[in-house]
Amino acid sequence: MMRLQTPDLQLLKQANNLEMSFSGTGVNVVSALTNFGHHGFLVSKLPLNAVGEAAKSYLQKLGIQTQYVVRGGDYLGIYFLEKGFGARPSRVTYTNRLDSSFNKGRMEDYDVENIIKEIDLIHFCGITLAMNEQVREQVILLATAVKQAGGKVIFDCNYRASLWGENGYKKAKNYYEKMLSLADLVMMNERDAFSILGMETIHSERKDQLCELIPKVAALYDIELIAGTHREIHGDNSHSLTGFMYLEQSMTFSKTLTFAVHDRIGSGDAFTSGIIHGYYKGFSPDKTVAFATTAGMIAHSIVGDTPMSSEYDIFQIMSESVGDVER
Repeated sequence: MMRLQTPDLQLLKQANNLEMSFSGTGVNVVSALTNFGHHGFLVSKLPLNAVGEAAKSYLQKLGIQTQYVVRGGDYLGIYFLEKGFGARPSRVTYTNRLDSSFNKGRMEDYDVENIIKEIDLIHFCGITLAMNEQVREQVILLATAVKQAGGKVIFDCNYRASLWGENGYKKAKNYYEKMLSLADLVMMNERDAFSILGMETIHSERKDQLCELIPKVAALYDIELIAGTHREIHGDNSHSLTGFMYLEQSMTFSKTLTFAVHDRIGSGDAFTSGIIHGYYKGFSPDKTVAFATTAGMIAHSIVGDTPMSSEYDIFQIMSESVGDVER
């Protein structure tokens, strides 16, 4: 998608110019993993015009391989970002998604045979499921093909009420259940379990709900790993983040990290990339969830959706060895 951001914390109705970049959950996760030393591809469709060229060039600058990005159509999905401050939250307004080249793409547009030969892990996002029926079927078909070929499927629930519309949870449930049954690694929390899947809990505290529901989800859908975060938002423009990971019937929590927020968008993708990296590299559960939560924290300090930190950057901050200036 194209991100158009108002400058200097302005509202959209105040601004006379907008700052352009390109992003999306897939872009963010693949770019972050590329920074960690992995070889990453994006599977998508971009318009066959100057906007599509700009988007493709942006992907290449991030180190993302684009041989499975096809071209055609006229439009790219856009979102407008008004960054919040203090009591005013950030606001995202989506536009032109339904007319986008990706939204109108067909399964035969993509080189599925070579895609499934090339990859070890494939990542899907719940935001993509909210596009339309055709895209939802494409996601399930591609996830099934990867699974059958021996690859690992990663699914980030990432539910967006504004994209699913009225009765969104009811509309989404069937597709989420299909993706969870295919997924090896899942990003979700207890709210996804009771809001989307309709699961019930006897507890009122979030951590207790999490510890009850996440093991049930893992067992029900035969999921190897489930991870996510709990966030607290404070009145001084700071947030606190606690990461968790359920693996091998054991729940692991990170330390709670509290930090000032410069740009929140994309921080969840940074956390996801940290979990994937730790899993792929064979880090211990403690190290994986600490690495991912730190990656998420750092992303709040960087302008734009896309995580920019290397593995070294994250380990440096985990070791608390960074001072005011690194020379």
